[in-house]
Amino acid sequence: MATDATNGAAPAAHPVTFTALKPQVFVEASKVNDAVAFYKAAFGAEEVNRVSNPKRKADQELPLLLSAEIKLGSSTILISDLADDSTAPVKASGTGLVFCLETKEEDIEAAVEKAVKAGAVAESEVTEGDGACCGGRVGKVKDPYGIVWLICAPAKKCADVEA
Repeated sequence: MATDATNGAAPAAHPVTFTALKPQVFVEASKVNDAVAFYKAAFGAEEVNRVSNPKRKADQELPLLLSAEIKLGSSTILISDLADDSTAPVKASGTGLVFCLETKEEDIEAAVEKAVKAGAVAESEVTEGDGACCGGRVGKVKDPYGIVWLICAPAKKCADVEA
């Protein structure tokens, strides 16, 4: 019986299906609780799960969190302590990461204001078009952990667009 192979690769035993994409944000060790509290206050996140490192001893000051899982809108984000050990997937926090939070156009200013009151820093005025993650209006804040959040409304679809 012949089997098909593509580019010399062996055929897969079964197709792989992914069920979710969960970005993982690393913050300075022992700051996960603060980060979760900030995301709750700033963006209305809900904590849905927490996993501590089973190798941490009870006599250590704070348990190392493998992750705190938060739900923000319909998305899930993992917040983790940045570990000093060699098994950590990253060695620095808040680098090269931007999240786009989509909301209604009339809610952008209020969302930016809420984030600032919770401890974020506004990076710019609310702008239109260029630089917006969704092509519409956008406000930009940086949270206390170095993560940039674009709070945006999608651009209105234009029926007169020519191909």
